[in-house]
Amino acid sequence: MPLQTDSLGTAIGESLTLHSTLCRREAGAFQNAIRSGEEVLVACTQERRLFSELAGQTEGAVSPLRFVNIRETAGWSSEAPRATPKIAALIAAARLPEPEPVATVPFHSTGHLLILGPLDAAERAAALFGEDFSITLFATGPGDAGGMQERRYPVLAGRITRLHGWLGAFELSWQADNPISLDVCTRCNACVQACPEGAIGLDYQIDMALCRSHRDCVKACQVAGAIDFQRPLQTQTERFDLVLDLRSSAATPTFNQHAPPQGYLRWDGRDLAALLTLRALVGDFEKPRFITYEQKICAHSRNGTVGCRACLDVCSAEAIASDPKHQRVEVNPHLCVGCGACTTVCPTGAMAYRAPGIADQGLRLRTVLTHYVAAGGRDAVLVLHSQERGLALVEELGRAAQLGVAKGLPASCIPLGLWHTASTGIELWLSALAWGAARVVLVVTEEEAPQYLEVLQQQADVVEAMVTGLGYPAGAVQLLHCKAHTDLDAGLQALLGSRRAAIARPARFAAAPEKRSTLEMALDHLLALAPLVPAGAMAIELPAPGAPLGEVLVNKDRCTLCLSCVSACPAGALLDNPQLPQLRFIEKNCVQCGLCETTCPEDAIGLHARLLLSPDRAQARVLNEMPPYVCIRCGTPFGTLKAIEGMLGKLAGHAMFQGEALERLKMCGDCRVIDLYSSSNERKVIDL
Repeated sequence: MPLQTDSLGTAIGESLTLHSTLCRREAGAFQNAIRSGEEVLVACTQERRLFSELAGQTEGAVSPLRFVNIRETAGWSSEAPRATPKIAALIAAARLPEPEPVATVPFHSTGHLLILGPLDAAERAAALFGEDFSITLFATGPGDAGGMQERRYPVLAGRITRLHGWLGAFELSWQADNPISLDVCTRCNACVQACPEGAIGLDYQIDMALCRSHRDCVKACQVAGAIDFQRPLQTQTERFDLVLDLRSSAATPTFNQHAPPQGYLRWDGRDLAALLTLRALVGDFEKPRFITYEQKICAHSRNGTVGCRACLDVCSAEAIASDPKHQRVEVNPHLCVGCGACTTVCPTGAMAYRAPGIADQGLRLRTVLTHYVAAGGRDAVLVLHSQERGLALVEELGRAAQLGVAKGLPASCIPLGLWHTASTGIELWLSALAWGAARVVLVVTEEEAPQYLEVLQQQADVVEAMVTGLGYPAGAVQLLHCKAHTDLDAGLQALLGSRRAAIARPARFAAAPEKRSTLEMALDHLLALAPLVPAGAMAIELPAPGAPLGEVLVNKDRCTLCLSCVSACPAGALLDNPQLPQLRFIEKNCVQCGLCETTCPEDAIGLHARLLLSPDRAQARVLNEMPPYVCIRCGTPFGTLKAIEGMLGKLAGHAMFQGEALERLKMCGDCRVIDLYSSSNERKVIDL
């Protein structure tokens, strides 16, 4: 690699010595470094295992050890001679302190494996697992050849009613609705031979659609007594640690979501390497608790009314469920795969990603961009990719560039791995632009569920509307769909064909732990430095759905100021006025969740996605007001004129509200009680 050690040393503020064979002849220099007690960063990931083993074997080694890849990401590229600012940025990010650890979710698996499918295929698959597994088969038919005569594994059969759970905690429920009991059956095949209709297969179950009640099979099975047509229908349940499903996805709806639970594998019988994922899942495991949830600011439901469903609709693991009783959503941490898509679409930040959180992710982005500019780089492009397939594409592209069959990552493109591409959203993308990124590119692959691609594009469209409305160049955030490294190579070259300059004065704010706070700081900076806003423009129209900003529109002819929308608003955007009959609104707080719209009994509320450009965005303004209705007895205001008159009009013809009863509706609560009590006493005097 054409490393410029003098320039790189100046960029990171340290003198550098170039080691060309650190993992071989110069290993002593590495050993001296890890004895120093200072943090050691190895700018090579190819020999990660070797360096880790060498550190473990070095006496007196106390230094923490980290790694960063500058080879495929920078040094192996047609623009490698100009990649020093990028290398400095990658090194700076790798030297950041580790984020605070998050809570973990435990799993325990003893290797109790359930195999679902035709009996012959299930028995062949079971033979591929060793003695560490306790295997049970669930036969869904005999298959082409039928089962083995030697019964090596317990076999279940019947009609599956439910299969749910996760690694170490799967639960299968089925109805043993067949006359042949597989626990008693000896596989002697006498019933198969005796059945005149051929209704009994080699899975030793009777096809009741073919059976004509000859009962020859019962006579043939008198010794074993495994066949009983009068056996009552039984529902049975059993727990398993792992599930291998040989059925086609079209044949069953079981775990057909894009991200099935850990411990479940649907197998076509061909790719033996896929079975290694199950073989490795015996023991105790844990994973991060990726998501935290704050009900207080959640926009899902209020007062029995459902508003926002964004997190439920986007979850590819079906790990999020609505709990209408407690007016909240629930995240099952055992099913959650950590994609973070729910946090990306959550308008309020009630769903928050914690592995790492917004503040830590923001620190990483800001560090990369700051050091890139300090080292002389211009117009940085952040290339965000997943830790698995996305990272593989980046490395494949680097190797292809080193062989001269690809251009590789451009010098201005800084790749950053995420747990999942969907774990960042509008608040961090806008912050990256405010910190000095020219573009944010999201590398999406076949890993992403279709709903992820949809919401990521929606969020990118919102950003595009904002930045172009403020006069910034187009193309700020773009999705790059890649199946192979050639797609990544061509896509980046095409994007950089149209130059997009970074902001003139990068922001200095640090990302806050809260989504909305980070979003507002980014917007404030971009608004302050907006190069061109059309004359007279008061707001920028934003695409919906997807926009977390906007206003509430009120039809004053329909609104009665019942203020049910105020109690439903989770963000404090809708307010009342204790002194006057008013409905007030703070646009900056509005998350466009729709709870006010669905709550309104008069169907008087609508939503309008936009970014208001005036300072009034943070001020309370009146959406509707009307004169108060005063008590006819004491003159105290107790409602709105429209609401009380509407009530009087609806009840005027009711038999229970005639005469004095109707007049009491025009009184405040206190006077109504007094008048009712006085009238009662007067009637008693008259009776006397």
